[in-house]
Amino acid sequence: MTLVDRTALEIRDGIAAGTISASEVCRVTLERMASANPRLNAFNHVAADRALERAAGIDRQRAAGLPLGPLGGVPIAVKDNMCVRGMRTTASSKILDSFIPPYDATVVQRLEAAGAVIVGKTNCDEFAMGSSNENSAYGPVRNPWNSDTTPGGSSGGSAAAVAARCVPLALGSDTGGSIRQPASFCGVVGLKPTYGRVSRYGLLAFASSLDQIGPFARTVRDAALALSVLAGHDPCDSTSSSAGVPDYSAALTGELKSIRVGVPRAFVSAGVDDSVRQAFDSALGTLRTHGATLVDIDLPHAKFAIPVYYLVATAEASSNLARYDGVKYGFRAALAKDASLKTMYSRTRDEGFGAEVKRRIMLGTYVLSAGYYDAFYLKAQQVRTLLRRDYERAFESVDVVAMPTSPIPPFRLGEKTADPLQMYLADIFTVSVNLAGLPGVSVPCGFAGELPIGFQLIGRMFDEATILRVADAFERVTEWNKAAPALA
Repeated sequence: MTLVDRTALEIRDGIAAGTISASEVCRVTLERMASANPRLNAFNHVAADRALERAAGIDRQRAAGLPLGPLGGVPIAVKDNMCVRGMRTTASSKILDSFIPPYDATVVQRLEAAGAVIVGKTNCDEFAMGSSNENSAYGPVRNPWNSDTTPGGSSGGSAAAVAARCVPLALGSDTGGSIRQPASFCGVVGLKPTYGRVSRYGLLAFASSLDQIGPFARTVRDAALALSVLAGHDPCDSTSSSAGVPDYSAALTGELKSIRVGVPRAFVSAGVDDSVRQAFDSALGTLRTHGATLVDIDLPHAKFAIPVYYLVATAEASSNLARYDGVKYGFRAALAKDASLKTMYSRTRDEGFGAEVKRRIMLGTYVLSAGYYDAFYLKAQQVRTLLRRDYERAFESVDVVAMPTSPIPPFRLGEKTADPLQMYLADIFTVSVNLAGLPGVSVPCGFAGELPIGFQLIGRMFDEATILRVADAFERVTEWNKAAPALA
C-alpha cells in the first residue's frame, strides 16, 4: 500500500510508531497534489513551505517522546471559505482575491492542536453558492472519476482532493448539501454535523442559520475521528452548542440489529434516476440483510424544501454579503477620482461577485423587502418549522432516516448552468436536513457506469454517533469505499 492510499488513522498510527515520518507523508502528499491538480483544479492555494515546516515539527515532537495528538502528522485540506492565519482565503470569489486573514477559524485551531498538517485551500463554488463547483472565480473543479463531469458543490474541491488520494481528510461546509452531494458524486464519505455541533467562527458566512462545517474522508472511521476533533462548544460562536461530545469512534460497533431505518418512500419515488434508485434499494437491502429493520415513514412537507431553502438561504446571503462593499477589505473597482460612494459600491459588487452570487443576493433582497417579507420569508420560516416537526415525528419510531443523497448521478460540466432551477432541484434530498438542523452523512453505495452514487443517513439532533454507526456497519460489508478513480 502506498502512502497516498493510507487512511488518516493508518497515517497517524504509522507516524506514532515511527514506521513513517510526518515529513515523508507531507512530501508525498504535496507531490500527489502537484500531479493531480492540473487536471482537477481542486486547490486554490498550496501551502507547501508551511506544511513541511509543520510536519518537521511533528517529527521533532515524536523524537522527543511528546504526544502527537489524534491527528498527529495527518495531511488535511481546508475549503477556501475558512480562515487560516496568513493564508489567502477567497471563498473562490474575485471580491476576496487578495484577502489574508489575521486569525484562524476555530476548526483550524482544533485541527492543528490535534497535530494535523494543513496542506492547502480547496476550490469551491463562490461563497459556497452552487451544486456543481462551476461558480468559482478560479474555474470549475473536475470530478476525478471523469474530468468532463462535476464533482458536485459547493465543496467540490475538498471532495475531489479526497477521492483522488491527494489528502486523506478535507473540510467542507454544508448549507444545503454542499458536503453530502459532492461526497456522493466523488465516491467518498461526507459528514454534515448537527447545526451548532461544530463552531462556525472563521467561516465566511453564506446563510448563518444553515451553514455547518464537516469532514470528507474515505472511511467512516476517519470521518468519526475528524468530528471528534472538530466538535464542541466555542465561546467565539454564539450558536455553537454546549452539548457533550461523545466518543464517535467507540460508537462504530458494526452492529445493526437494533437499528430502525426510516424510508420516506413517497418522497423518494419521483424524479430519481434509475441507477440511483437501484443503488439506493440495494443499500437498503444490505442494511436489512445485516439486521436493520426498514420502516416506511412520511415526510409530508419535504416536497416544499427547495422553495423554502431558496427563500431562507438567499435572504440570509443578501444580509451576510452586504459587508463586501469595497470599503473595509477585499476588492475595490477602479474608478474615476470624482466617482460617488454609491458608484463605488455598485461597481465593486458588480465586478467582484459572480453571476450566481448576484442572482442569490437579488432574490434574497427581494424576499426581505417591504411588502414581500410576510408573503415569502416569514411563510418560508413557518414551513421550515413544519419540516422540522415531520422529522421529529419520524424519529419517534426510527433511529435514522435513509434517502438518496442526490436524485441523479454526476452530470456533465455545463449541462445545467443555463437552467438554475434544474441545478437547484438537484438538492431536493439534502436541503431539508439543513433546514431542520439535523446531522447527515453520505456514504458510497454504487456506480452509474463509472460514476459514483451515494446514499445518506439522517439522524436526530446531536446524534451523529448513530448515523456514523450505521454508515460504518454498511461500509464494513460492502466494497464501494475501496474503489479509486483511474487518476489514483
